[in-house]
Amino acid sequence: MANVSVAAEWQLLYNRYYRKPELYPLRWKNIDLSRNKVACAPFGGPIAVIRDDSKIVQLYSESALRKLRIFTSSGVLISDTVWKNPGGRLIGMSWTEDQTLICIVQDGTVYRYNIHAELIEPNVTLGKECFEQNVVECIFWGNGVVCLTEGGLLFCIPDFKVMRPCQLAETGTEDLPNCMAVIEPKYTVSGNVEVLVGVGDGILIVDEDGVQRVDGEAVQGPVQKMVVSWDGKYLAIFTHDGRILVTDINFKGVLLEYNCEADENLRLIQSSLPEAVEACIDAAGHEFDVSRQRTLLRAASYGQAFCSTKLDTCHCSATDNLQITFQRDRIQEMCKTLRVLNAVRDPEIGIPLSINQYKLLTPSVLIARLINAHRHLLALRISEYVGMNQEVVIMHWACSKITASLAIPDATLLEILLDKLKLCRGISYAAVAAHADKNGRRKLAAMLVEHEPRSSKQVPLLLSIGEEDTALMKATESGDTDLVYLVLFHIWQKRPPLEFFGMIQARPLPRDLFISYARCLLWFWWPSSYYGHLFDNGGQNEAFIKCYKHEFLKDFFLSTGQLQEVAFLLWKESWELGKNPMASKGSPLHGPRIKLIDKAQHLFAETKEHTFESKAAEEHAKLLRIQHELEVSTKQAIFVDSSISDTIRTCIVLGNHRAAMKVKTEFKVSEKRWYWLKVFALATIRDWEALEKFSKEKRPPIGYRPFVEACIDADEKGEALKYIPKLADLRERAEAYARIGMAKEAADAASQAKDGELLGRLKLTFAQNAAASSLFDTLRDRLSFQGVS
Repeated sequence: MANVSVAAEWQLLYNRYYRKPELYPLRWKNIDLSRNKVACAPFGGPIAVIRDDSKIVQLYSESALRKLRIFTSSGVLISDTVWKNPGGRLIGMSWTEDQTLICIVQDGTVYRYNIHAELIEPNVTLGKECFEQNVVECIFWGNGVVCLTEGGLLFCIPDFKVMRPCQLAETGTEDLPNCMAVIEPKYTVSGNVEVLVGVGDGILIVDEDGVQRVDGEAVQGPVQKMVVSWDGKYLAIFTHDGRILVTDINFKGVLLEYNCEADENLRLIQSSLPEAVEACIDAAGHEFDVSRQRTLLRAASYGQAFCSTKLDTCHCSATDNLQITFQRDRIQEMCKTLRVLNAVRDPEIGIPLSINQYKLLTPSVLIARLINAHRHLLALRISEYVGMNQEVVIMHWACSKITASLAIPDATLLEILLDKLKLCRGISYAAVAAHADKNGRRKLAAMLVEHEPRSSKQVPLLLSIGEEDTALMKATESGDTDLVYLVLFHIWQKRPPLEFFGMIQARPLPRDLFISYARCLLWFWWPSSYYGHLFDNGGQNEAFIKCYKHEFLKDFFLSTGQLQEVAFLLWKESWELGKNPMASKGSPLHGPRIKLIDKAQHLFAETKEHTFESKAAEEHAKLLRIQHELEVSTKQAIFVDSSISDTIRTCIVLGNHRAAMKVKTEFKVSEKRWYWLKVFALATIRDWEALEKFSKEKRPPIGYRPFVEACIDADEKGEALKYIPKLADLRERAEAYARIGMAKEAADAASQAKDGELLGRLKLTFAQNAAASSLFDTLRDRLSFQGVS
C-alpha cells in the first residue's frame, strides 16, 4: 500500500472525494460470500455468516448441516454452532446495538444469539397472521426491524430490548413493494416507526395509525431503492431511469440530483500553516495505514514546531499562542486515540473502527465489547491507558476464569484470582464470590468472600452460601446492628431452635439484641385491662406479633434463664385464647386461659424484681374465674375481660348485689369507689327507692354530691331534691339548685355562702329570667354593701 500513490486511491464522486482502503486480507478459508447470508455489525463489530438456504449451491467437503459462524472483521473465527432452528428459511439477519444477532425465519419466529453463538432464550414470534402468511423481507435498523409478509402486511418490533411486536396499517395494494426504507422512531414526530414503501409509481408512508401517499418533485416514476440518512433528515432515492435524488425527509424538494457524470471542477485550497497542521492531524485520524499515520503526525509536529519558532521571533497575539498550545494538545490526543484504534484494528482482534465511530461508540463501550469477546488483556491495557476504572474488566475476567476453570482446584484458582483482583483497589470480592457460588464452587466462594472488606456486602453473601456461623461472626465484628439482625432472622428461619440458641448464647451482642427485640414485641401484649389506656392503634400490634412462634420464644427464654419473658409469653397466649369466638358463654377455653395466667404468675414469683407482675397476674386469674362463673350463671357473655369496676357495675345493673359485694370483697375495693359504682349503677336502672335506701345506710364516704349528679344526669329533678339539701358545701348546693332551675333556692344558698362571684355566675345561668336576675343583683349589692366580695 505504501508504494501506491496516495492521490491515486481517491475517487471523485459529485463534489466529494472517496476511497475504499483494504483494511485486512480476510483470514477465513473457503468462504464464498455469494453463497451465504452475511450480517456485519456496525462499529467494526463481528461478522455473522450462514449458508443461504434460498440458493441451490454445490457442497464440496463441507457438511450438509448449515452452520452459523461468527468472525471478527478480519475473518478470525470467534464461534460457530449448527443451525437447527425450525420455522422455515432464514429471511433476515442483523446485529443490534449491543451486539446481539437477530435471526428471523419464514414463519415469523425471532431467534437471538450472542457473540459466542449461544442461543438466547426465549424466542419471540411476530404473531399468528405473520405465521400464516410467511415473511418475505426484513428491514433492520439499530434496534428494531420491520417485516413484510407474502400478503403485503407489515409487522414491526420497534425495540429489541422490549421485544413487543405490532402490526402496521395495511397499504391496500395488491402487489408487493419495489423497495422499503425505515425512519426510526427517534426521528419521527409521532415517536413511532414510519416505513417508506415504494409501490407502483409512488411512495407510501405507513405507521401503526394509517397510510399516507407522498406527493412531490422527488416522486416521479417507480422507485427502485431508498436509503434514509443516518440522522433521519434526508432520503436518497434511486429511480427507474438510473438517477439518484436526494430530498429532505418531508419531500419538500430535490436537494441534489446526480446522473453519474464526473464533476471535473476542482476547488483550489489556500491555507496558512496552522490550518495545514490541523489538516494533517485530522488526516492522520482518518487514516488506517500506520505508516501514513506516522508520516502525517510527523508533518503536523514539524509544522507545529515551525509555528512555535515563528512565535518566538515575532510579536504574536494571545490568540496565536492559544492556537499553538491547542495544536500541541491535539497531536498528543490524536496519538493516544490512534494507539487505541490501531490496537483494536489488529487482525487478531478484528475491530476496524474509524475515528468517528470510536468517538460515537465511546471508549467505555469499546472496552465492554472487548470484554464480551473475552479480550480481557487488551481491555485492561486500554482502560489503564485512557485512565478509566479497571474494575469492570478485572471483574469480568475473574468471573470468566471461574466458569472456564472447572478442573483447577479451589486453592490454586484462588491464588490466580487474587493475583489479579488486588490490582484494583476497592473491587467487589463479594460479587466474584457470588459468581463462584452460582457455578457450584461454594468452597471457592467462601475463600473469596473472606477478602471482601465491606461487611455490608460480605455478610449477605455468606448467608446465601450457607456460612451462617461466619456471617454472624463478621456481622458482630462490624458492630452494625442491622447486619446482626439480618443474620439473626435468617438463622432463626433456617436452623432448629436449640441450634439457634447455641449460636447466639456465646455471643453477647447477638444475644442481647435478640432479647431486646423479643422484649419489644412482648411489651405490646401487656393486658389491656391494666394498661389499655396507653395504646390505641387499632390492633396493629396484634397483627404484628402473630407472625412469631410463641414456643420458639419460650424455649429461647427458658434456655437463657429469662423466666419473666416466658411469663409474658404465657400471659399473651391467654389473651389470644380470649379472642377466640368460642371463648364465651361458659366455654371450656376459659380453663386453659386461667391455667396459662397461673403459670405466668408462678414464673413471675421466681424473681424479686417482678413482684408487681406476679400480683397482677394472680388478680387477673382470680377475676377471670369470677367472670367465668358469672357468665355461666347469667348465661350472658358480658363479663369476661372487663375491668373490676365494670364487673361490679354490671352485677348491680343485673340485680345481683351479692355477686357485686363478692367482687368488692375479693379485690378489696375501697368504700369510696364502691359507693361511686353503686350510685351510678342504681341510677342507670332508675331504682330510686334502692338509691334512697342506700344513701341512708350510713353517711356516704363520698358525700351526697354523686347522688345529686346521678339523679340530674337521669333528668330526675325530684329525686335530686332529696339529696341537695344534704350537701354540706353551700356553693355545691347553690350550683345544684341552679342545675334543676330553682333560682330562689340557688340565690339563698349562694347568699348564705357570702360568695358574690358565685351570684354573678348564677345570674348568667338565669339570664332569660328577669326576676331571677334582679334577685341575684339585689343579693350581690347587699353583700357588696356589707363589704363581702
